[in-house]
Amino acid sequence: VGAATEVEMKEKKHRVEDALSATRAAIDEGIVPGGGIALIQAALALEKADISKMTDDERVGFKIVKRALEEPIRQIAENAGIDGSIIADKAKHEKKGVGFDAAKMEWADMLKAGIIDPAKVTRSALQNAASVASLLLTTECAITDLPEKNPPAPPAGGPGMGGMDY
Repeated sequence: VGAATEVEMKEKKHRVEDALSATRAAIDEGIVPGGGIALIQAALALEKADISKMTDDERVGFKIVKRALEEPIRQIAENAGIDGSIIADKAKHEKKGVGFDAAKMEWADMLKAGIIDPAKVTRSALQNAASVASLLLTTECAITDLPEKNPPAPPAGGPGMGGMDY
C-alpha cells in the first residue's frame, strides 16, 4: 500500500485490512441492509412480542433494547446534521430495506445503493452489547478512577503588584 507519509500508509493499510475482514465476514454469514436499517427491522420484529406476560422489569428491559436498536440510525442522522428521532421514526414506516443515505441526504434501497453491513458484524455487535449490558446489570459494584478535581485559578494580579487597584 503506497502513500506519501508513514501515517498515511498505516491508515491505508488499516482500511485495507478492515475491508478484508468485512469481506470475509460477509462471505461467512451474508449481508444485511446497512445504515442501521437491519437493526430497525429487528426493533420492528420485537413489536410483535406479547409484553403482557412480562414482569415490570422485563418490560423495561424490552423497551431499552428496542430503543437501543434505533441508536445507530439516530447517530448516523445526527452526524449528518439531521434530527435522529425523525429519521428513525420515518425508517420504521419505510418499505423493508429502505433507509437514509446520509451521504446523499436521501432515502434509498440500501442494498441497491451498496450500503450494506456484514450480517456477522451486525449480529456480533448486538450479542456483545447484550453481553456487556448483562454483565453490568449483574455487577454489584464497579471500581473506577475518581475524576480529578481542578482547583480554581488564582486571582489575577499577584501580590506586590501595587498600583493595580483602580
